[in-house]
Amino acid sequence: MKKKNSLKILSLCGFVIAVQLLTLVTGTQYFLTQLTMSAYYGLVVIGLGVLMGYAGQISIGHAGFFAIGGYLSAALTTRNLLGVAENPLVKLLDQVGFLAMSQDIYGDQLLTVSPWAACLIAVGAAGLIALVLGVPVLKLKGHYLAMATLGFGTIIYRLLLATPYFGEADGISDVPSFTILPALGSLPPIVISGDFSLRVVNYYVAWGVLIIGMILLLNLIDSRVGRALRSLHSSEEAAEAVGVNTAGFKVGVFVLSAIFAAFAGVFITHYNSGIGPSEASVMKSVRYVALVAVGGMTNLWGMLIMGVSLTFLSLRGVFGSMDDAVFGVILIGVMLFAPNGVLSVREFFVTRKKETAE
Repeated sequence: MKKKNSLKILSLCGFVIAVQLLTLVTGTQYFLTQLTMSAYYGLVVIGLGVLMGYAGQISIGHAGFFAIGGYLSAALTTRNLLGVAENPLVKLLDQVGFLAMSQDIYGDQLLTVSPWAACLIAVGAAGLIALVLGVPVLKLKGHYLAMATLGFGTIIYRLLLATPYFGEADGISDVPSFTILPALGSLPPIVISGDFSLRVVNYYVAWGVLIIGMILLLNLIDSRVGRALRSLHSSEEAAEAVGVNTAGFKVGVFVLSAIFAAFAGVFITHYNSGIGPSEASVMKSVRYVALVAVGGMTNLWGMLIMGVSLTFLSLRGVFGSMDDAVFGVILIGVMLFAPNGVLSVREFFVTRKKETAE
């Protein structure tokens, strides 16, 4: 990683710690709940940002991948398998250690897939679906590609609403906590849970995941692959002419961004102890695209800052019932006055001033 980016990562880590200490001093630790969720949503935004800003491919269906991760993990960790314990597939899962015994709130025995196994299955399924979808769909360009991904997102949304296994309109609740690391000596376990006593731990887990994702993407952009992606965005024909495997790179980045979204879906589902079909709605996908545009499609740091900030304000209810309308206005304003993102708005006015003077 470049020295400049390393310093920014260290600054971000310092900022995250400072915010947590500030909430402790001011007695506003309830903010940590929304800050934790904002970090997970930020993971979706930066993953989508690499796809749009560097590979030049637009996706209006990423809420579908988020929902695939969250719903599969929720279903696998809540559906009781005791009634089908003799099924060969269930036996195989038990033999490889993917199942766990627990109790429900009434004291009844439950045999479910363990959270770690459910996470791997859910993320793997999202990546596989992205691969199968990406091969034919990414041959499309412009608004045809946007329409195809929009169709995918709509299909996922409708399937969730119509499938009893996924709770239909009610979604899935009572999702168990996710123990990432067991207790080590005197150190307590690290658990993803909405428990108030674990609020600080979950805050650092969420931001740790986001920072790791940011480091991976920054290294990707600065690598040979990143240079190939930039050439692909500038001119696909020129990139092919110099030997860049454009089809392979487009599909690869599409799968990577879907995996980021699925991981975010898994973590936030266990944090909230549930997930509903609204997470797969078209408006959610549009919002992710809007956050990428507001941050700047070729500015990962801008996406991170604006994505987390606007999501936090939205979760706090600052925009009220006008939430979607406010995001629409912000998107229109960015397209008119800061096409490279809000952080470039000063550059826009400086350029306009020079043009007027000339």
